[in-house]
Amino acid sequence: MNRFFVEADRIRDSLVEITGEDAVHILRVLRLGVGDLIEVCDGAGMDYPATIIKTNKNWLKVKLGEGGPSKGEPHTRVTLYQGIPKSSKMDFVIQKCVELGVHRIVPLETARTITDLSDTKKASKRVARWQKIAREAAKQSKRGIVPTIDVPMTFFQAIMQATHCAKILFWEDERELDLKRYLDERDSKDKIECKDIGIIIGPEGGLDDQEVQLARENGWDTITLGKRILRTETAGMAALAAIMFYMGEMK
Repeated sequence: MNRFFVEADRIRDSLVEITGEDAVHILRVLRLGVGDLIEVCDGAGMDYPATIIKTNKNWLKVKLGEGGPSKGEPHTRVTLYQGIPKSSKMDFVIQKCVELGVHRIVPLETARTITDLSDTKKASKRVARWQKIAREAAKQSKRGIVPTIDVPMTFFQAIMQATHCAKILFWEDERELDLKRYLDERDSKDKIECKDIGIIIGPEGGLDDQEVQLARENGWDTITLGKRILRTETAGMAALAAIMFYMGEMK
């Protein structure tokens, strides 16, 4: 069944109007009409079967059936702090990490970040594009939410503001602590499974030593992803997939 997101506050008495690109796709591409069924997600983790009851040129109204929790939404909330890579690599990172279940993505400006997003107007346009990519990926992968793409944040801001119960910095120079051992030991020590995890991935060239030291001083743990050196656009996906598997989100 074709699936579409609507804002939860637009649902009134089990009715909702769909406009814009989604309406055009439903009416002109899928060629659906009155009486046809679609699936609607409210972006807050609830899915509804929906029947089209009225249409116009670029607009339709649907009647929602009984809803239930989105089966595609993981219980583990992972925030990815991604060092902004060059060219269009961030588009790819966002698309694939949303498919894998990321909860939030924070584009990260680091000492070795090459892409300049200091211009507010330029940054806003880029974030709007990234949010659209996240929305399309969430729709395709049957997520229950559309993960938020934040405005770019400095490394210092990210380190100081993060409040996750597990704060992980993946670093190529870490030699001792791997992800499985870290999560095993954390669960054992805290006697409770952590469901809110923050992970940092550096840009091309990695993080510098001062950034790593600052993170460590503020409660972030450095973890290795193994002996192979991964590209920045690969590392986040690999880490996220490993965490989701460990947490039982791929059953």
